[in-house]
Amino acid sequence: MSDAPASRPAASPAADTPTTGPGFDDLTRDIADVPAVEVITTVAVHLMSAAAVNLGLAEEGAQHKDLDEARKLIQALAGLVTASATEISSFHAAPLRDGLKSLQLAFREASVVPDEPGQGPGEKFTGPVYG
Repeated sequence: MSDAPASRPAASPAADTPTTGPGFDDLTRDIADVPAVEVITTVAVHLMSAAAVNLGLAEEGAQHKDLDEARKLIQALAGLVTASATEISSFHAAPLRDGLKSLQLAFREASVVPDEPGQGPGEKFTGPVYG
């Protein structure tokens, strides 16, 4: 064994040249700079989209239909919308409430045995939903 340090492979010329274009840090925002209303509405839209897919409302809907998953997503959405409504103003909350109600009604229609009024997903937060 020798005490000589192991030699390093020569660096490739490409590794020494800076990349052109914006870096990852330039393309992202610090989460502290994102307004709370934007975070809340973005999360709500993701929950709505996922619930709609699980209700079979997307293309090839029957293939993705899963009412148990849809129920969980609608429940979470109802909690988020109800809890944050006073914080995000009616301007932002009203469309979220409308979307939530549409999903709740779609869930009722998709269910083979519909829940009693007030017992559907999210209705403990929103109250009974009628068509």
